[in-house]
This record gives sequence, C-alpha cells and structure tokens, in this order.
Amino acid sequence: MNDPDSRPLPPIVVPHTQLSPDALTGVIESYVLREGTDYGERDVSFETKVLQVRQQLERREAHIVFDPNTESIAIVPAANRPAD
Repeated sequence: MNDPDSRPLPPIVVPHTQLSPDALTGVIESYVLREGTDYGERDVSFETKVLQVRQQLERREAHIVFDPNTESIAIVPAANRPAD
C-alpha cells in the first residue's frame, strides 16, 4: 500500500466457522479487551462478555471483518457488515 495511486482494499468478512477454536477465542478476547463495552450498573465478567460475543457470532448478529489496509480485525454488528 505504499503506492499513492493504489486504492484501498475492501474489508473481508471472515466466517467465524473458518477459524480454529483457539484463533476464534483469541479474536473474541482481543475484541472484548479493546472495546470494553459498558454494561450499565451491573458488572459483567470477562468470561461472560466473551461468551456473549461468541453467541452473537453464532446467531449471525455480528461478523468478523479483516481490514487488509490496516491488517486489523474487528467484530461488527450484522447491520454494519461490508458487502460481499
């Protein structure tokens, strides 16, 4: 991407089922640590947050997206999923 005339590459949706169990856990844990979601007045454990994100991925309410331009991974709500 050092060429100033090159166009940014589109994000890539990565099906969570294509990741190994360890890789998926690592992606989810990294996301939960990075995002630090506000759960209101009650405390929610890290493990519970990880489980909730995993369930959202399984229900297709969220998707894993890889940005080849920044070489970063994000988990986004299904409504924000990039077009295939």
